[in-house]
Amino acid sequence: MNDGVRRILHIDMDAFYASVEQRDHPELRGRPVAVGGAPGGRGVVAAASYEARPFGVRSAIPMARAVRLCPSLVVVPPDFTKYRAVSQQVFAIFRRVTPLVEPLSLDEAYLDVTENAWGEPLGTTVARRLKADIRETTGLTASAGVAPNKFLAKIASGWRKPDGLTVVPPERVETFLLALPVDALWGVGPVTARKLRARGIERLVDVRTADPGVLRETVGSLAEWLQQLARGEDDRPVVAEHDPQSSGSENTFARDLTDLRAIRSEIVAMARDAARWLVRHERFARTVTVKVRYHDFTTITRSHSADPTQEEEPIVARAVALLDRTEAGRRPIRLLGVSVHNLSTGLPAAPDEQARLPFD
Repeated sequence: MNDGVRRILHIDMDAFYASVEQRDHPELRGRPVAVGGAPGGRGVVAAASYEARPFGVRSAIPMARAVRLCPSLVVVPPDFTKYRAVSQQVFAIFRRVTPLVEPLSLDEAYLDVTENAWGEPLGTTVARRLKADIRETTGLTASAGVAPNKFLAKIASGWRKPDGLTVVPPERVETFLLALPVDALWGVGPVTARKLRARGIERLVDVRTADPGVLRETVGSLAEWLQQLARGEDDRPVVAEHDPQSSGSENTFARDLTDLRAIRSEIVAMARDAARWLVRHERFARTVTVKVRYHDFTTITRSHSADPTQEEEPIVARAVALLDRTEAGRRPIRLLGVSVHNLSTGLPAAPDEQARLPFD
């Protein structure tokens, strides 16, 4: 099977959060659904069903705007515990086929299936079987892209959503690239795309022949990387494990918090979540950080470092003590966050063990 050509898959669940809700609530099927915060506050759309998208409803826009665009929109509050459980099912399917699985989020990943547990020489066949397994196990659909590298596979997976499968074999890479607009490139968002088009760089392949000075002026240090991608070149490997450097969570509130007990309750819950993450990932943290954003958008952080721990109560106690070093309860609070940093995979040696360590 090893002919020197990599078989890279990018698999992306279709409208993941919204699809899970439609699966679990039959009355939502066929209706425009948005998962996210309430439209009356500062809620945003986390996911939109395909029925909602023709109205212009998409992720990351304010929920209030989404409801204006689609008055019949059904707004569902997110249930991340449920979404994580489904994600674990999907990733278990991936890892039965190859250990080379690189998660990008709960609902998408790269897989290197050049070598795979099924002994399948064709990435296309692996992708079809994975899509079928996902549907059978979860009742959900996924779209897949198959290509010789990560860049092409990711673009391909979005080509025919939902439930799509797009294959870009080596002999068709050039034809595929010719069809792509310039904003298919990583790092080229709407603003940069407009700047490039103003310079006559309309298509991805135009980047290859663009004046280097013009390109650098428009995209800065990304110029060389974008030209490489425009040639369809991407040698980045699929990395199965990332060593996390920190973890945490934060929450923006629909209404500013003023009650100190409620604020402390939020901090305690986030600190407990951080401690549970450390246990699940077999990590110990030296530093606990609390983030506070006041009603006027002034943002501050407070940190404390001590001996590494993954125990819940010490982490909670440190987070609460850090909160007490802020103006919580005296100024309205818009956002709170707790995170853990300076991670390690074990506790330091006991004093008698340290004494036996040789000095350099």
